[in-house]
Amino acid sequence: MITASLNAYLLVSALLFVFGFIGVLLRKNTLVIFMCLELMLLASTLALVAFSRFNGTLDGNVFVFFILTIAAAEVAVGLAIIVALFRKRHTVQVEELNHLKN
Repeated sequence: MITASLNAYLLVSALLFVFGFIGVLLRKNTLVIFMCLELMLLASTLALVAFSRFNGTLDGNVFVFFILTIAAAEVAVGLAIIVALFRKRHTVQVEELNHLKN
């Protein structure tokens, strides 16, 4: 069985983070932007787990547990905000959500 090196895990993590970052910069739909932010968060947790595994400690796994717990709460709050914006403005496009009043 072939085992992956730390560089392979970090490369995959970096690619996921870059794809998420590009998606946040280029997309106009708030749901897609939110998913790209979550992709960036998961890329960082992949790097933490990889470092933890190759160092032989459980520190990274503990951090990942807390990060995923906070991410679950973030998803609930973020989706609630997006639903509230959709109910008020009838759109989820970023260009049309630039005014806070009205």
